[in-house]
Amino acid sequence: MLSALMHAAAAQEGVLFVLIEKPSMLSSIAAQGFALIPEPSIIPLLPRHVHSLSSTQGSVLLAKSSYDTFLSANGNVAPELFRCVAPLRVGGKLVGAVALGRREGDSAYEEEELQSLDLLCHYVALAVQNHALTQTLAQRVAENLRLMASLHGFYDNALEAFAAAIDVKHVNIHGHSLRVGRYAAAIGDAMGMDTNEVAALRSAGYLHDIGKVAVDKRLFGKPSTLDPEEFQEMADHTTVGHQIVTGVQFPWPRIPEIVRWHHERGDGSGYPDGLLMDDVPMAVRIVGLADTFDAMTSPRPYREPLSVGGTLSEIVRLAPQKFDPIAVQGLLVQIRRDAVGSNRMPFLQESVELNIAPTDIDHLAATLQHKMTRQRVYLT
Repeated sequence: MLSALMHAAAAQEGVLFVLIEKPSMLSSIAAQGFALIPEPSIIPLLPRHVHSLSSTQGSVLLAKSSYDTFLSANGNVAPELFRCVAPLRVGGKLVGAVALGRREGDSAYEEEELQSLDLLCHYVALAVQNHALTQTLAQRVAENLRLMASLHGFYDNALEAFAAAIDVKHVNIHGHSLRVGRYAAAIGDAMGMDTNEVAALRSAGYLHDIGKVAVDKRLFGKPSTLDPEEFQEMADHTTVGHQIVTGVQFPWPRIPEIVRWHHERGDGSGYPDGLLMDDVPMAVRIVGLADTFDAMTSPRPYREPLSVGGTLSEIVRLAPQKFDPIAVQGLLVQIRRDAVGSNRMPFLQESVELNIAPTDIDHLAATLQHKMTRQRVYLT
C-alpha cells in the first residue's frame, strides 16, 4: 500500500502510520526510502494535532509554519523529514496518516499528484482500520489466554491441595485422587481432546472422591470385605460429593456429574443411579476408567496391587460391557508410549511397575478392536 501511495505522488520517501488512541500517537507500520528512520517511528499527538488531522480536507503540504499544526516534535522522528501528510479517515474518524518525504530532484508536490494520493487514501484508510482492529483483537485474545492460563494454574494448584486432603483418610492409598486426575487427563489427551477438555478431566479426577470426607475412616483400613451396610456408606460418597460440588462455580460444568457417576458402569451394574453406557457422558467414562485402573494397581488392606498387565487384561475383558472401549484404547496408547519411552511425561507413577511389553499391549489393543467390530454387520 505504501509503495502504491508513493508511486501515485512520485515520492521517494514515505511512512504509513496507524493511530494509537491511548495515549494518542502515530506509530509507523511501514517505511520506505529514508536512509535512517526508527522502527517504529512514533509521533505523539496533542488534542489539537488530532483535531487538525481529523478536520483537514485531503493531503496537506507541510512548511516550517505548519509542522506544529499537524505533528508533534516530541517523538523519535523529526516532522521536518516530511513534505506532505495525508490523514487517513474512516467515517470522519482519524485512523492513521501517510507522511511523504522528498521527491526526485527535490521538487514540490503537484496538485494532480496530491489528488491521486487522496483517491487512494480512502481505500488505504479502510485497510489500516482493519489492521488496527486485528491487532487489538489479537492483543485481547492473547490477554484472555494469559488470564485463562493463570486461572487454570490457580485451579490446578488449589485442586491438587484438595486432592491431597481428600486422600488423608486413605491410609494405604495416598495420592489416589492426584493419580486419577493425571491418568484421566492423559487418557483424554490420547483420545485427541482439546486442552480445555483435558484440564476439565484433570480437575474432575482430583475431586471425584471428595464425598469420602464424610465416610468413616475405619472403613478405609478394613482388611476384609465390607458388609452391605458398610458398602452403602462407602457408596454414598458419590452422592455426598455431588452435593458438595454442585454449588461451586467451576470453569468446567461437568464436574458435578463426574463426581456423582464415576462408579457407573456401561451394563447398569454401577452406582448410585444404575446408568447404562449411553446415559453416561464420555468425561464420566474416562474418569471412571482412570479410577478403576489406579484402584487395581494400588495396594489395598485386603489385597496386594495387581500388575499393570493383569489390570489391562481385565479391563479389556470387561470392555465394552462395563468400560468405554475408546477410553480403554486411550489408556492402552499411553501405557504403550511409556513402554517404548516416547512419552514426554511418564503416564505411570513411579510406584507402579511397568511389567508389560509393547507387543503384549498391541495384542490387547487388537483384542479390544475385535470385540468392538465383531458384532457389526457390513452391507455391500
